[in-house]
Amino acid sequence: MERDMTDDQILTAWDDICKVLNKDNDQLKTDILNHVGNKWSLFVIQALGVKGKMRFSFLQKHIKGISQKMLTKCLRELERDGLISRTIYPEVPPRVEYQLTPLGRGLLVEVTPLWFWIAKSIDEFKEARTNFEKT
Repeated sequence: MERDMTDDQILTAWDDICKVLNKDNDQLKTDILNHVGNKWSLFVIQALGVKGKMRFSFLQKHIKGISQKMLTKCLRELERDGLISRTIYPEVPPRVEYQLTPLGRGLLVEVTPLWFWIAKSIDEFKEARTNFEKT
């Protein structure tokens, strides 16, 4: 799952990314980066990608530490951006389920290497924090 890039390839890629992000200077790109870049959104995307359709209460139990208010906000933002869909079933009480859209699955594919890298590097992070605490 490693993606080896040369320094020149990284610089070229970032130049291309910056051209797109700075074009038109619209708020949409900033909003999307803020939504998909926050930790709760990535946990929601991961949970729905692994578990499939989930109800609000199951999502909240699956994502340790997220408050009801933050999960509600996160789900609304992800739905507004087209990354998840929300289905309401006309039952009493109403049942609501969330699932990834094709766009959300695309994001999951892109962030999975990040999750993998974090898991693979966890011992290095622990060591770095221990060394930092000693100074």
